[in-house]
Amino acid sequence: MNIPFNKAFTTGQELPYIAEAIANNQLSGDGAFTDRCQGFLEQMLGAPRVLLTHSCTAALEMTALLCGFESGDEVIMPSYTFVSTANAFLIHGAIPVFVDIREDTLNIDESLIESAITTRTKAIVVVHYAGVACEMDTICKIAKKHNLLLIEDAAQALDSTYKDKKLGTIGDFGTFSFHETKNVVCGEGGAIVINNASFIERAEIIRQKGTNRAQFIRGMVDKYSWVDKGSSFLPGEITAAFLLAQLESHEEIKERRLAAWNTYLQLCKKLSIGKHLTIPSIPVQTTHNGHMFYVVSQSAEQRNYLLEKLNHLGIGAVFHYVPLHSSPVGLKYCKTTGRMANTDRMSGNLIRLPLWIGVEPHQPFIIYTLASFLN
Repeated sequence: MNIPFNKAFTTGQELPYIAEAIANNQLSGDGAFTDRCQGFLEQMLGAPRVLLTHSCTAALEMTALLCGFESGDEVIMPSYTFVSTANAFLIHGAIPVFVDIREDTLNIDESLIESAITTRTKAIVVVHYAGVACEMDTICKIAKKHNLLLIEDAAQALDSTYKDKKLGTIGDFGTFSFHETKNVVCGEGGAIVINNASFIERAEIIRQKGTNRAQFIRGMVDKYSWVDKGSSFLPGEITAAFLLAQLESHEEIKERRLAAWNTYLQLCKKLSIGKHLTIPSIPVQTTHNGHMFYVVSQSAEQRNYLLEKLNHLGIGAVFHYVPLHSSPVGLKYCKTTGRMANTDRMSGNLIRLPLWIGVEPHQPFIIYTLASFLN
């Protein structure tokens, strides 16, 4: 048996849209499909401006440029996240400052943020792990009190909410990923959401290699020139065409993934998995998108044993991040504040189960197998 950890879902409209993009005779970025994707996301999120990028990493790098970091400036973030969350700011002069995560959601512990703020702190980056929202009211108050920019790494959180607000629209900036492991995909791809309107014009310039080409296309200038720092952050039109087909089916994708997520939850309760492993909890003020179902073992030894047994039977269960504070680059260039007990424990004990549209027939086998090894 082979049950992969991830399998990308396609709607059937991807190839017709790609053919249309080819027929339009513009394969480079910012064509008709890019415009349609950006408009779709702006309406879906209720955001003033969304710009497609070639990855969520690129979107995070754009936020770093927009923040205007100077050498030695600090940005607070969790250590339990993908390397891009820190690297995007490190390469633009900022020092990532790591704080611990909450035990229940694996999101940044909002009670630890204020103690990590120094005179060099310029921004806070939150990561909505597994598509579940951070405690944004508290974090927004801290950011406002200390005049800090707030960035949401919502790579996993498209279609999730916090108190009826779409994740990615609460901070000054939000970033999304459309990597093939996410819910809505285009292979590689991302988007930056600019919620603070004062940054929109500069974001367009940074995204277009530091030129005012967007203004030229709109007829605002008679020629475009190099006016700021920037890089090539655009995706191509074939990528955007694929993405539009996915976005148009985002509600179906979310509903089907949530159904699979809830099946895992009910099977875990039926077999009393919670007596042996910690299962996810969703705060009442949030809705999530069914991005990930994980369990947390009681020890690293138990986690490794379960992973070995599940993988041996062809069940694609996997671990997740190695904490950034313990990585070679994290130790060399970044700062850590306080004990990282939850980060270290969750990193060593967490198991992600296969979750994709079509996994439903395999879910009883996966959970019954997991239960048999626990017993």
